[in-house]
Amino acid sequence: MTKHQSTKLTWSSESQQAFDALRTRFTSAPILRHPDPGHPFIVEVDASNTGVGAILSQRHGSPAKLYPCAFFSRKLTAAERNYDVGNRELLAMKLALEEWRHWLEGASHPFVVLTDHKNLEYLRSAKRLNPRQARWALFFTRFQFTVTYRPGSKNTKADALSRQTEEMVCSIVNDSILPAKLLIAPVQWDIMTEINNLNLQNPPPPECPANLTYVPESLRERLLTQVHVPPSSGHPGITATAHLLQNQFWWPTLLIDTTKFVQNCTICSTSKTPRQLPAGLLQPLPTPQRPWSHIAIDFITDLPNSQGNTTILTIIDRFSKACRLIPLPKLPTSFETAELMCNYVFRFYGLPEDIVSDRGPQFTSRVWTAFFKHLNVNISLTSGYHPQSNGQTERLNQEIIRFLRSYCQQRQADWSRYLFWAEYAQNSLMKPATGRPPLNACWGSNHPCSPGLASPPTSPQSQIGCNAVRRSGTELIPTYFMQ
Repeated sequence: MTKHQSTKLTWSSESQQAFDALRTRFTSAPILRHPDPGHPFIVEVDASNTGVGAILSQRHGSPAKLYPCAFFSRKLTAAERNYDVGNRELLAMKLALEEWRHWLEGASHPFVVLTDHKNLEYLRSAKRLNPRQARWALFFTRFQFTVTYRPGSKNTKADALSRQTEEMVCSIVNDSILPAKLLIAPVQWDIMTEINNLNLQNPPPPECPANLTYVPESLRERLLTQVHVPPSSGHPGITATAHLLQNQFWWPTLLIDTTKFVQNCTICSTSKTPRQLPAGLLQPLPTPQRPWSHIAIDFITDLPNSQGNTTILTIIDRFSKACRLIPLPKLPTSFETAELMCNYVFRFYGLPEDIVSDRGPQFTSRVWTAFFKHLNVNISLTSGYHPQSNGQTERLNQEIIRFLRSYCQQRQADWSRYLFWAEYAQNSLMKPATGRPPLNACWGSNHPCSPGLASPPTSPQSQIGCNAVRRSGTELIPTYFMQ
């Protein structure tokens, strides 16, 4: 009647039929009824991946017909979406009872909960519940109800309420806002034009990926500046800068050049907060100029008893990395430690200029200090909580423990028998810091680890030193002093 915008309405028999049909539809549709405490309630619940839904209903009339009294729907939180199916369905029932607690708690008739999850029928008889289910089960004891299974195909009303919060997948329209006639050319950096021109003159290497642009060497530092410095980047770190470059560009040393560029950036050095504690006034140890002039000592303790020994005194020459390993029954006193140094080090290699040690009681006592003061030997104690000062000894201790573990793992009480071989192996192996074995650095020749692997002396002087050692028989004389 209103479709053609006519000024005069014509009421025909067809119009009357349409009006009667609409009136019947409106009045016969299920509308909410006010809850009656005298009638039993029915609660329909369901849960989806994103929400829960529930309906509170009662039967009225003769014959009895089911009418809704209230609807409930709620979106699940991020944590609740991680629940499994059983916990989500149980959550839907718990939220529905909380919503209508004023009607259901203490109702004169037990009510029925309809769910499409059959396992909930055994909730009250379950013997093992997780903490969350146990809390909810305690809440359910305040109500008188029974759980009844209803197939999902018949539980459509609660299912529709639980799916109201599902996100709609919107199709992405690729149509451009600007008409095609207004597009002249894409916006590009000036450096991109230069890179493309150079790549036309000199083709990129074959290992360059097809989807990335090769950057010639002459433009790499300029490209790094334009990627790292602008406000749109904000002086990012090494990883972030490399990621920005790797999205579009490639060259063989990209990571190396990026690391060097960011580390040398003045603004990053002055504006970024340092992640390390300040070094303070610590000074590096002096570099030795000859073997056994600067030594470091430490103890390895709490070892299994082996022939009455539980401790190892480790002594290392900071020049050649040669070591002496002395088994001891226990931690020695300062006087005993000084006596061991005389018998195992000073007697063979002479007095050192400096001794590095930690702040153990043996090395801070007055006996130790007075003894080396009279010998004119400097004592260097490491800083507290800074074992890096005596790092060579700490590293040697790790190697000794690894050696003993390799050969004494089954019979740990035999470690003292293998201590000689541990010292010999450490003095015969090449050290990365010097590029030669400690025995070669001290004596001028390579002592073999196995028979038949000996090598000739490196110089005539070293040959003289070796012969002198063999002729002496009672005392080892270092080649350094022979020269």
